[in-house]
Amino acid sequence: MLLFKKLTFWLALLGIVAATNLVLRLRATVTEPVPAPTITPARKPFPQSLGAAGLVEAAHENTLIGVPAPGLVAAVEAQVWDRVKAGQVLFRLDDRELQAALKPQLAQVAVSEASLERLRGQLSRLEAVSDARAIPAEEIRLRRSDVAVAESQLDAARALVAQTRALIDRLLVRAPIDGTVLQVNIRAGEYASPGGVTAPMILGSIEELQVRVDLDEQLAPRVRKGAAAVAYVKGDAAHPLALQFVRVEPVIIPKRSLTGNSIERVDTRVLQVIYRFPVTSEQPIYVGQQMDIFIEEKS
Repeated sequence: MLLFKKLTFWLALLGIVAATNLVLRLRATVTEPVPAPTITPARKPFPQSLGAAGLVEAAHENTLIGVPAPGLVAAVEAQVWDRVKAGQVLFRLDDRELQAALKPQLAQVAVSEASLERLRGQLSRLEAVSDARAIPAEEIRLRRSDVAVAESQLDAARALVAQTRALIDRLLVRAPIDGTVLQVNIRAGEYASPGGVTAPMILGSIEELQVRVDLDEQLAPRVRKGAAAVAYVKGDAAHPLALQFVRVEPVIIPKRSLTGNSIERVDTRVLQVIYRFPVTSEQPIYVGQQMDIFIEEKS
């Protein structure tokens, strides 16, 4: 009995020591200073504002270049960062099949021209006979009909050649706008098809950029056209960018641009607001970059 009491005493004493040690450790943890964040968060520039995330894109939006018909890429004429003019060739699709079809069509045009020239000569000689009794009127009429048929056949042959040449020219994919090549996703020898998941080439005018802001649909009634806004590039809270209002998109759409925040919902619907800002060499900003946006909200 005495041994049991001693054992209970020592166990209780050990529990008190352990509890005291745990309390001291917790107090030391609480009193430790909270480390400063590695990246300074952006601060609100307005007394009242709507916060949102934005995605940088080229002015007038990014232009996704497509292909008019499926086929092999014969040559790529433009590379990333190239400045191109509207109408300049970006890449060429294989046109060997059309080129092969063009040769007999050109030969048919030559045959039709020669046939028409022969029939016109025969008609001219008959019409030059002064004595109307020498040649029946029916013969003259048939000759003129032959000439008309030959003219129609020549027009058809020329139209077929023009069609083939237009199809050949269509396989030269040209720039629809003046801009800079932002991305090239196609190489010579690869197969391109319309409606692919990735655009073969992306163009955009990056002398001036715009940011597409996604605002939760619950905040949509609080958005005012022309409201001032300030943007911060992700990771750079020291250089705010004043934005110029462009427009509010007139439709609510499912959210596509995700920021990676753990509390972010993928089924959110958003109102998109477009702002524009000039590009400076002091602060490089790239198409596709995310920004923190604060839109002024007046009470």
